[in-house]
Amino acid sequence: MKKHNYIKEIKEEIKNNKSKFSVYLLLRGLIILCLILQLIRREYENVALCILSLILLFLPFIIERRLNVDLPNTVEIIIMVFVFSAEILGEINNFYGIIPFWDTMLHTLNGFLMAAIGFSLFDILNKHLKSINLSPIFLCLFSFCFSMTIGVIWEFFEYGVDKTIHYDMQKDEYINEIHTVTLDPMQSNKVITVDDINYTILYDQNNNELVRLNGYLDIGLNDTMKDLIVNFIGAVIFNIFGYIYLKNRDDKFIKNFIIKNKEPQV
Repeated sequence: MKKHNYIKEIKEEIKNNKSKFSVYLLLRGLIILCLILQLIRREYENVALCILSLILLFLPFIIERRLNVDLPNTVEIIIMVFVFSAEILGEINNFYGIIPFWDTMLHTLNGFLMAAIGFSLFDILNKHLKSINLSPIFLCLFSFCFSMTIGVIWEFFEYGVDKTIHYDMQKDEYINEIHTVTLDPMQSNKVITVDDINYTILYDQNNNELVRLNGYLDIGLNDTMKDLIVNFIGAVIFNIFGYIYLKNRDDKFIKNFIIKNKEPQV
């Protein structure tokens, strides 16, 4: 009986949200095609990414079922497109390398979306628990901190992956100047500037030349800080709209991102 009701609920959900499920089916089909292509090429690491993406596409529905909340279609579509853009386009098809602003765009969107989720969860508590009555400023502050915490945890993950399995999630980049106290011969904590760096050469222990670089190679610091900065910007943008929403509760734009409790079925 429960299984019958579950299937019936899914069919009803599809009927009422055709646009969302159209996006889901389109992305799922593209990921499956990508998976088949990676199998033919024997790129098994990419196959694993495709499988992970297929699982993550189903994440919004799982969240709704487990937490008994109603995710706006806008949020669900953004989550699905985000997964596809990050894993399939970004990692497998190298959009991170081909399009310079791809990573920046996704981290800004992530900051905005995570702020929306943090905002919604605490707003639900604020409205339904009499013991909690937060001011709009405090709720927005929580939303901002929630978004930044998720952003920091993601950077921890990227760093951990790079260190343990020697990946390059924290993308390197060439820079032409460095400022460091390490090169101070007197070890007096004086900053030494080396600028106009044209190239650097790396040697192994036997003094054999390994590679010639077009500048000095930054190993992920700039990428990490840029990611956190744009996450910050995304969170701030959402909370400006979130504050306005809390003041009048009729902001049509922000309502598209507010998660709500499911209405009890009669």
